[in-house]
Amino acid sequence: MIALIDYKAGNLTSVRKALAAVGAEFFTPEQAEDLDRARGIIVPGVGHFGATRALDAAWVRRIHGHVSDGKPLLGICLGMQWLYESSEEAPDLPGLGLLKGHCFRLRPPAADPGIKVPHVGWNSLDMVRPDLIANGVTNHSQVYFTHSYVAPVTDDSVASTSHGQTFASVAQLGRVAGVQFHPEKSGEVGLQFLRNFLRTVL
Repeated sequence: MIALIDYKAGNLTSVRKALAAVGAEFFTPEQAEDLDRARGIIVPGVGHFGATRALDAAWVRRIHGHVSDGKPLLGICLGMQWLYESSEEAPDLPGLGLLKGHCFRLRPPAADPGIKVPHVGWNSLDMVRPDLIANGVTNHSQVYFTHSYVAPVTDDSVASTSHGQTFASVAQLGRVAGVQFHPEKSGEVGLQFLRNFLRTVL
């Protein structure tokens, strides 16, 4: 059973439809204690990093405990950024710190005014290294993005994407994974990422 966390940072309808399409059983926990019955957690989200403030210390403790028990966690878009230590979008608010690095705003070079922020639309995944979350996904696959802030490319990066700057578009460390794009809006490629996550669920 997958816990799909709702912290009022975006409409979950399309994520629920995508999970149903890949045969996932899921529920939306009402309180942190409900995570105890989950075998995997997905943290979606769009919008401002400050929205993660709704996931208070009780949620953070439960999520860290879940990861410590070897259970998988997937962050999508804003949910991926929350996996890192912090974001300059809300510098007073810490992230989960499960992945090293600090998220930052995309700043396209002044010499290329055609590159706009937010980054909205289809772009390619440039594979950096193999890992479970990207099994069966070919290099330069196209996925759908909508965001202004990004995570840095680090040793945990599985794929990068360029939009004025290069950023981590897929990351994985053990059973913790994140995707900056929206798999629920990325067709068959996006569904493959969700299938791969489901395969890591104990």
